[in-house]
Amino acid sequence: MQLSTLSLFPFSVPKFLHIKASREGESRCYFTLNQGFNRSNKLSRYIVTRSQLGGTGILDATNSLSEIKPSPKFRGVCFYGMTVMAGVLPFGILIVAHPLALIFDPYKTKFYNLIPKLWATASIAPFFDIELEGLENLPPQNAPAVYVSNHQSIIDFYPLLTLGRSFKFIGKNTVFLYPGIGWAMYILGMIPVKRMDIRSHLEAVRRCMDLVRNGASVFFFPEGTRSKDGKLGDFKKGAFTVAAKTGVPVIPMTLIGTGEIMPAGMEHVVNSGSVKLIIHKPIKGNDPEILRLLARNTILDTLSIEAQKKKTALISSKPSII
Repeated sequence: MQLSTLSLFPFSVPKFLHIKASREGESRCYFTLNQGFNRSNKLSRYIVTRSQLGGTGILDATNSLSEIKPSPKFRGVCFYGMTVMAGVLPFGILIVAHPLALIFDPYKTKFYNLIPKLWATASIAPFFDIELEGLENLPPQNAPAVYVSNHQSIIDFYPLLTLGRSFKFIGKNTVFLYPGIGWAMYILGMIPVKRMDIRSHLEAVRRCMDLVRNGASVFFFPEGTRSKDGKLGDFKKGAFTVAAKTGVPVIPMTLIGTGEIMPAGMEHVVNSGSVKLIIHKPIKGNDPEILRLLARNTILDTLSIEAQKKKTALISSKPSII
């Protein structure tokens, strides 16, 4: 670290005061108590103070006041605005293409598979980055599968859509009432389900099995709801029942970071950050309970490993002052 020293006083500065400006984003003032100041102590003592404002009064300092960053609420407004603007043209294409898809490809709807990917990518690109890991574990595009993931935020489906896969989401029925995005979900063949309604859940499972048997893929958030504390909840059996009875693989996926960008219950804010999506190796079997446990343990272990990596990185990034 290079430091430059500059006196701020037109007169002689006492030996015990040194002011230094750091070129790495922070200013430090070192007050040295030497023997002339404190004769009872034979060793020099240092008191270190930091200030973001200290560098602004020094002629040789390169750092200035902290850059003004948009607030999370303002970013939230911009995010929803971008989502709407990015969806105008794709939504129009969906309306036009929907009758053709119902005629020629009613299950997979590959005819407009690229549209959700382009819309999701355009919506989130200005706000956060996505890191994809394990793409080699994805099955071929035409191979049906049951995809499952942890659920942290309402924006979870954006990174998932960037994969360009034609899976059908199972979503809360009230989301389908939202103008624009809800209608698009209906056109894309997403499956609504009423929370705490057993008949609705059974009907959703039946529809999923029908889709899979006709070559389509489906996607579940097996927790059933978003995690409010970041901890992984219990997995329901619906997704794994579909996989076991149809003989298709389960593709576990771990989402990291979405809960920090838009926490559950705070849908009006978009914090800065990044998202990581990890695709794990397929799991096959004919026992729904075994599939459920294997998928949950895979995601749980990954969340624990990534949390430890983040903690280690934060500790190592903290500057040590001796």
